[in-house]
Amino acid sequence: MRDLDETDMEILRMLAADGRRSYSDIGEAVDLSAPAVSDRVSRLRESGVIRRFTIDVDRSTLRAGTPVLIRFELPPGGADGVCEALRASEAVEHVFTTAESDVVAYARVEDEAVGDWVAAVVGVDAIEDYTVDLVSDVDWTPSVRATSFALECAECGNSVTNEGVASRVGGTLYHFCCPTCESSFAERYERLEEGAT
Repeated sequence: MRDLDETDMEILRMLAADGRRSYSDIGEAVDLSAPAVSDRVSRLRESGVIRRFTIDVDRSTLRAGTPVLIRFELPPGGADGVCEALRASEAVEHVFTTAESDVVAYARVEDEAVGDWVAAVVGVDAIEDYTVDLVSDVDWTPSVRATSFALECAECGNSVTNEGVASRVGGTLYHFCCPTCESSFAERYERLEEGAT
């Protein structure tokens, strides 16, 4: 598999700025036809670089409440359940997990009701402690600048370079750093599939 070239990066930058931009518009900017842009976007989606297209909603225009950052200190192994509960809440816009396994959420919560909201959404037994910071301004700007493209081998975890290969196993596209890893992965998949029947 080849690395992303500057055209791919420009397509990503343009889609990050406006996910509804037409392939014709993008094609004019990068000197490609609309079908060629469509092919590149399909390849980027298939390889996992583009996960989904979404919209950036200014929630302050849609819902009342005070914007806050809530940092949850959790017992070991508690992050998954708390993240799931936060994602299910309409008040939460972003959820982050830190390297220390703490969870930080950006949400809009009724004034003076953060404690009640935490108890109702997350549950006090699921957390050790939490802190709340009021947010005065938000500027969320997704960017693909200063990034490099590095897929991880599905077999060994190494980076996939130009010498890597991609193949479908069980209907899913996987990337491998070398043909040996591809073969090992496919053989193990077949053994697991035979054992399941």
